[in-house]
Amino acid sequence: MANRSDNSSSPDYAAILQTILEVIVFHIKFWFATFEGIVRSFLPKEEVDVRGKFVFITGTGHGMGKYMAQQYAGLGAKIICVDVNEKNNTQTVKEIKQGGGSAFGYTCDVTNRQAIFELAEKVQQEHGFIEIIVNNAGIMPCRPLLEQTEQEIRLMYDVNVMAHFWILQAFLPQMISKNKGHIVAMSSCAGLFGLPNLVPYCGTKFAVRGIMQSMNEELRRLNKQNNIKFTTIYPYMVDTGLCKNPHFRFSWMKMVEPKEAASAIIYAQRTGLEEVSIPRHYIYLEKIGRLWPRKAMRVANDFVDAYVESDKK
Repeated sequence: MANRSDNSSSPDYAAILQTILEVIVFHIKFWFATFEGIVRSFLPKEEVDVRGKFVFITGTGHGMGKYMAQQYAGLGAKIICVDVNEKNNTQTVKEIKQGGGSAFGYTCDVTNRQAIFELAEKVQQEHGFIEIIVNNAGIMPCRPLLEQTEQEIRLMYDVNVMAHFWILQAFLPQMISKNKGHIVAMSSCAGLFGLPNLVPYCGTKFAVRGIMQSMNEELRRLNKQNNIKFTTIYPYMVDTGLCKNPHFRFSWMKMVEPKEAASAIIYAQRTGLEEVSIPRHYIYLEKIGRLWPRKAMRVANDFVDAYVESDKK
């Protein structure tokens, strides 16, 4: 009977060596990226020039959207102002033009997918490549979940979440074809911390955080040389009228002025930051807080005692 050599149990030394090399390379890349990230956090950041670039901003009729439109225009950008309120939006465009800036107004309900696609096609035909998108429009009813109606909750998700999907689907194809562009999305500190009287709102803002992180990864997987950037913003309570009854124990935890918030958002976009809270330290507090036991963090939350009271009369 012929002898047969059985190689099934023999170690695959080539595969083992390959794995060892991959682990070594992984550690080199990982720790280099860690060191580079720490060093870069202390270095001054270069702000990209936005002169002549088209910036598409939703919710420009008032608040942060209006201030962002004005400040971007002041930097030489050409602003596509979008709002469901035609009167307020027209006023924003008028003020930008009076200040010597370039702006174009469009009325659009961002909850309407077809309307967004039609608007995207229109502005691309009229103006060309829209390089910067700022998804700013949002609504924030403030009351306990059991007092919120189905219509209120659905509308909140349509404005605060679904509109992001429609705008991404409408504008990303052109960005992908040119391999450049920048998407800025407005989450909230309510997308970092759960808050009473804002249960559906917190859900929408946590959703935006997930959309932006996963979209960034999806494009990175499709193209290792991907140059499309994503920035997620987590503002604290901004004095735009949405947050009607803020409650603070300490005076230093005041509301953020919309002009100040707009400036911080533009800086984050121009320096290519992926995540920024306003004030900046809140995002670090959230990351540190996740290392502590939940009971300990609830004690801290009770001590700070900052939240939004119900706006129900």
